[in-house]
Amino acid sequence: MPHTYHLSGRFWIESSQGMFLGQGRVTLLERIREHGSISAAARSMKMSYRQAWDQVNAMNSHSPAPLVSSATGGRGGGGASLTETGEQAVALFQAVKRDFDAFLLQRSTTLQL
Repeated sequence: MPHTYHLSGRFWIESSQGMFLGQGRVTLLERIREHGSISAAARSMKMSYRQAWDQVNAMNSHSPAPLVSSATGGRGGGGASLTETGEQAVALFQAVKRDFDAFLLQRSTTLQL
């Protein structure tokens, strides 16, 4: 009886400057959208605020326009939201992920030894 296998993998989108978007960064963007705050998004991912802020800065620097817009906190509170470019980046990643997952599933049907 032949052994069957399946493909598994991860991908990320790179710019000429290096890594731009991967699943972790997209999840961070989705959490910023959900919570309206970088710090709340970081807490929900069990990530330090500094790490989340560094990820946002890295994504913004690899993009032609910022992905996240933030307002300074303080007495009135701050906040963060995805820009139109940020929403487009999330949608792009999700579309590529659907294609990638479909390829892995389709190609896995023929893996036998």
